[in-house]
Amino acid sequence: MKLSPSIEALIEALRCLPGVGPKSAQRMTLTLLERDREGAALLAQALTTALERVGRCQRCRNFTELPVCEICADPRRDQALLCVVETPADVMAIEHSGSYRGVFFVLMGHLSPIDGIGPEEIGLTELASRFHEGDLAEVILATNPTVEGETTAYYIAQQARSAGVTISKIAHGVPLGGELEFTDATTLAHALSGRTRVAEQ
Repeated sequence: MKLSPSIEALIEALRCLPGVGPKSAQRMTLTLLERDREGAALLAQALTTALERVGRCQRCRNFTELPVCEICADPRRDQALLCVVETPADVMAIEHSGSYRGVFFVLMGHLSPIDGIGPEEIGLTELASRFHEGDLAEVILATNPTVEGETTAYYIAQQARSAGVTISKIAHGVPLGGELEFTDATTLAHALSGRTRVAEQ
């Protein structure tokens, strides 16, 4: 079936979203045009506004509309505690836990030489300069437990150690409420290697 160029263009544009294939993009397009044109207009305006206004924090590289984001500018946050993550979504996940009161550094990716992503592309030069400012008590590495994430964490740890900064890494293991028989081998390996001593009662 031949569709109009505008409809084809919208379907193709929606396919840039993660997990959206041709059928899902087609369904979204037809729903917006058929049943919710007002919602479509709001979506278009929100996207345009976000693209115009949202940039990166000068301090942590997270998304923000301000020169320095709300987290970095918050005087109640512990500026001596720095958590290094791969994406803004990781910041949201950690913030949602309510258990962290330090600041962040967002890499916007991970090292991947095969894809042409080196230290410069993910801000490791900026991060290294933070290590030499002398105000960090601890750097927490919270990269993903993938080959690229582990490689990135190792690279950062080497830089931090050479600057005399204390390094720690978030634990990866069996989730609370999970059962061992349904846990994959890689997660179990991380859980075993990261085991802790049980305190005496």
